[in-house]
Amino acid sequence: MRRLLLLRHAKTERAQPGERDRDRKLTERGRADAPIIGAYMVRHRLVPDLALVSPVVRTQETWQLVADCFTKAPRAVKEERIYNAAPATLSAVIRGTRNAPSLLLIGHNPGLHELSVALIASGDVNARERINEKLPTSGLVVIDFPIDDWSELHGSAGRLDRFVTPRLIAEATD
Repeated sequence: MRRLLLLRHAKTERAQPGERDRDRKLTERGRADAPIIGAYMVRHRLVPDLALVSPVVRTQETWQLVADCFTKAPRAVKEERIYNAAPATLSAVIRGTRNAPSLLLIGHNPGLHELSVALIASGDVNARERINEKLPTSGLVVIDFPIDDWSELHGSAGRLDRFVTPRLIAEATD
């Protein structure tokens, strides 16, 4: 069994004139939302063995805020191929991963959203419909696969365990 956690970076400021997309930082809301997801992951024992994180500022900031929630943060690797990647590239990154039964990938849309939709074959129908609509910032998708190695990953093979966002967490606690 393998577990994949896909996390879209938290809310980001708009690019300023002349600013590179890679240098965009989190907004105040993004800095508030990321720890909500991190705390949720800790509370529900969704601690990955490895985190693969896009190297851009907003994903690195998101990871740091999430990682600060763990007693002992998992190993993290900056993975250049995640930045603005298509689903096929993201799948290749995942398939190349070794020794990580539970893998967290922090990246960007539209690639993460399209990958989520492509990998999920079963699970909660309402959550699947919400994912089909969009993967918002700080959205966390947890997918389980009946495989022994990431190299066996293929489309429509996963079971959606859960889909959460800071907003859904807040609604559940109201």
